[in-house]
Amino acid sequence: KQSMELSYFDKVNNGRFFLYEGTAIPTRAYAGAKKQEPFYTILFNQGAPTKIFIDSLAYDLPPHAIVPIMFNQVYQLPEPDGLVMWQFNREFYCIVNHDKEVGCAGFLFYGSWGQMILQTNASMQKRLLLLLEVFRDEFEEKDDIQGNMLRMLLVRLIISITRIAREQYMPHGDESDVKFDLLRKFNLLVESHYRTQHEVQYYAATLYKSPKTLANTFAKFNMGSPLQLIHARIMLEAKRLLNFTEKTMKEIANDLGFEDAAHFTKFFKNHSGLSPSEFRKSLKV
Repeated sequence: KQSMELSYFDKVNNGRFFLYEGTAIPTRAYAGAKKQEPFYTILFNQGAPTKIFIDSLAYDLPPHAIVPIMFNQVYQLPEPDGLVMWQFNREFYCIVNHDKEVGCAGFLFYGSWGQMILQTNASMQKRLLLLLEVFRDEFEEKDDIQGNMLRMLLVRLIISITRIAREQYMPHGDESDVKFDLLRKFNLLVESHYRTQHEVQYYAATLYKSPKTLANTFAKFNMGSPLQLIHARIMLEAKRLLNFTEKTMKEIANDLGFEDAAHFTKFFKNHSGLSPSEFRKSLKV
């Protein structure tokens, strides 16, 4: 059974890039529980059907499936044999600051489609396996252009996977690209400000759009409303904090921008049917 860990480190910019295979693949705990670097992750299953646990939820991972995982998500892989993982930080490949790059990576990691499990056809599987071989070779090359070569390969990988994701998650049409760009920017803003900004008006104003324009764009993609996405992001973080930390309700409420624990408790119960305390207890059953 193959196990491999290859790495690249750019001492000047603190850029880090890893390629893991098989049992060398690491798991990841909640980022707030202990100091961990924020790595974006791309997982590729080139083996048998298996399961992956992301934020304590189980997902079936069929052969040849691809899973993009955000830097703040918790994951476990009970059976890593046959899996391949690419991990990189912002310093190696800047997702947020370069708009053209965000157009690719932002869709995979900052989307509103829930957890993506991407299917690949035979042609794409062949392409990914060939690209994997080139990655392996390039990780072994220790010269002045190694970082640039690895970055170019990562761009190629992200673009290829983005094409699959857009095919599976996006409607077709002349306006798709424009509306997709607006969605992507909204998602990035929510990820940056959901702890302090809970209202659609803030995001609409920042994007120079009306709340109605945002709502119509979301409707085109069958994604619910912008407010639902904001609330879903707050709830996701609330559940992580309740699950993976020992923080009090007051501390969590403060972390997530609520006036006090009572407002947070009301919000949480409205969206889950359980109070935060009940939710935390249910995890221990």
